[in-house]
Amino acid sequence: MTQVYTHQPVLLAEVLTALSIKPDGVYVDGTFGRGGHANAILAELGPQGRLLAMDRDPEAVQSAEQQFGADPRFEIEQGAFTMLNEVVAQRQLQGKVNGLLLDLGVSSPQLDDASRGFSFSADGPLDMRMDPSSGVSASEWLESASESDIARVLKVFGEERFSRRIARSIVETRQTSPLCTTRQLAGLIEAAVPMREKNKHPATRSFQAIRIFINGELDEITAVLEQVIDVLAPHGRMAVISFHSLEDRIVKRFIRDEYRGEQPPEEFPLVGMDYVPRLKPVGKAIRAAAAEVDQNPRARSAVLRVAERLQ
Repeated sequence: MTQVYTHQPVLLAEVLTALSIKPDGVYVDGTFGRGGHANAILAELGPQGRLLAMDRDPEAVQSAEQQFGADPRFEIEQGAFTMLNEVVAQRQLQGKVNGLLLDLGVSSPQLDDASRGFSFSADGPLDMRMDPSSGVSASEWLESASESDIARVLKVFGEERFSRRIARSIVETRQTSPLCTTRQLAGLIEAAVPMREKNKHPATRSFQAIRIFINGELDEITAVLEQVIDVLAPHGRMAVISFHSLEDRIVKRFIRDEYRGEQPPEEFPLVGMDYVPRLKPVGKAIRAAAAEVDQNPRARSAVLRVAERLQ
């Protein structure tokens, strides 16, 4: 029997407001997941509206085809959202997209499916790849990476204060037995970490860091943001949901720099004064309300930032 996984879209009402959906508009969901946001966007679109979705996870693509394959307004493309410009150009939609949504991180089904290796909550193979058919798995990387490289990844991408302890333990352990399962890694980290954060498993930061590294997530965020201006129509909007401070920082800086331009040094204050902004922020960062966090704890760390393309 096929396991059915539920998914609660984060900041759903806020995303719909941010995108300011036009019934006949063109929209792109760069991270389909299991279609929670896509379903709500389609409900706002009229017969002439169009929603193009993307996801690198073949299971997400299969879910999209099952849910919306019969809807002529909907189309799904398998691939990383770094293919945004290419996918949009193939459909002659450059400069015509009224709204773009990027929901970063992993979807609930990916976390809940032990076979994907994203979570320490249930035992499964230590994989963590968004697309299991390509790239190096977490297990393969941990088997060959140096102690210093492992420590760096845990520190930079997970902000793990005990990164060196954990890296040392991983290297010592793999000399006698390979790390193949999520339970093995979670247990090793739990034993290596001397202190506990309230309401947080000791392996949380490390699992997050390894996942981000394995999938090149931060580089991909930078790459897709560089394509946004060419894709959006004038006054088209971009809505990005981040779940990690590093992700949010990249998005925040991108919007700021597109709005203000490169800031000149204090000794040359006139440099850059003729800069014409291409994007403007819409409101401030939005976080989930307490009621949503109570219903969906995974919304606790979510941050939504919105920007609009100028003429």
